[in-house]
Amino acid sequence: MGNNVYGIDLGTCNLKIFCKATGKVINEKNTVAIVNKNQLYAFGDDAYAMYEKAPESIQVSFPVINGVIADYNNMQTMIAELMEKYAKNHIKGAEFVIAVPTDITEVEKKAFFDLFYKSRFKPRSVLLCEKPIADAVGLDLDVNSPTGYMIVNIGADTTEISVISLGGLVLSELLHFGGKRLDESIMSHLKRQYSLVIGEKTACFLKEELGCAIPEAEEKTATIVGRDVVSGLPVEMEITTSIVYEAIKESLASICTSIKMILERTPPELARDIIHSGIYLTGGASQISCLDRLFADTTNIRVNLCEYPEESAVRGLNKIVSEEKFKKLAFSMKTIIFR
Repeated sequence: MGNNVYGIDLGTCNLKIFCKATGKVINEKNTVAIVNKNQLYAFGDDAYAMYEKAPESIQVSFPVINGVIADYNNMQTMIAELMEKYAKNHIKGAEFVIAVPTDITEVEKKAFFDLFYKSRFKPRSVLLCEKPIADAVGLDLDVNSPTGYMIVNIGADTTEISVISLGGLVLSELLHFGGKRLDESIMSHLKRQYSLVIGEKTACFLKEELGCAIPEAEEKTATIVGRDVVSGLPVEMEITTSIVYEAIKESLASICTSIKMILERTPPELARDIIHSGIYLTGGASQISCLDRLFADTTNIRVNLCEYPEESAVRGLNKIVSEEKFKKLAFSMKTIIFR
């Protein structure tokens, strides 16, 4: 297998592409801006900069919703533009391996497969790999061994809680909420308690800057601008860590409950391995301060953080196509559908 290989993680918020030839990860917002209903105006970070600011003539949207492809045509157009921007003449006859969520239908998996297999790239091969497996490989875990690992991937629209062993999924649950649900919680809390209307970008900023999973003794503050519900005028307000904590604590408690339910269903021998190795936390929304302490307090199990939680899956895909011992972890939809 040559260097003309790409590992791709089509996240709801961010699209990550690993290029084997350069060893670099391309990380852009998974956003498109459309004019005249079908003409691509901008994509990636440029399109996201227009979100909540564009006039009616420009439609800014996210092609992936709840972890699956919702806008197939625009997603394919965006992928083509991104690959030509960064890879240029190296995409013809390339090999692609794509991370797909667990607990989605065969039809939804086929959409990920066809996105590349039926593209103008004319790929040599297209393989799929379940995201928790790619995460585990990216975290340098020995996934082929008879050892149980628990991976909790908190993304923008989904949270995947998985127990893996011997290169496969023993238990898995896909929750249809993640970082965006926390943003919505912050928006509704400020509107309800302080009569302040803010946008999703401002809510995301508050989550990243002030979000904390447990009550912190040290208060941090940030000044934001929103619209006062009563007067209808723009106002500045100082937001504290405790305000954001009150907004997101219920949503985080839901994730804790789901983790406990998976642990309750885990076979005892695998549960023993998980206690020894700990729970592995990945995904962009896992970077909330003290989230590992909250999960550890809830489960009495150590929680491991990784250095690049957003990129663990796409880095794992590189190893899956590069190292012989991991190649069997990926599969082709052709073999599933026509066998």
